[in-house]
Amino acid sequence: MMKNPPLTDIARSALEDLKAIDLKILDVRGITTITDTMLICSGTSSRHVAALARNVADKAREAGLKVLGIEGLEEGEWVLVDLGDAVVHVMQVQTRAFYQLEKLWDMGEPMAKKQANG
Repeated sequence: MMKNPPLTDIARSALEDLKAIDLKILDVRGITTITDTMLICSGTSSRHVAALARNVADKAREAGLKVLGIEGLEEGEWVLVDLGDAVVHVMQVQTRAFYQLEKLWDMGEPMAKKQANG
């Protein structure tokens, strides 16, 4: 029997399955105790954002993981999926540009930038 992939891989796969835009994965262990990893991506519309977030929650549950909370599904502008050790932020492009979460959480973590820029 195969072991479940890590939480981050489940969330990444769920987002990629539905064509998330500009996915960034940040290791925030040295910055906060809230979570270990933040995944930030964009969707093309409120429906796309909500579908991406739902897919993350569904795939996590299928893997036997607990979804601690989902916020913002109704509006579909910025949906947060709390998986405990990973927090997923799915945002519309303009919302993401306004809040710039990557800049807020990417405090001197060079690997995140190197990976994001290829």
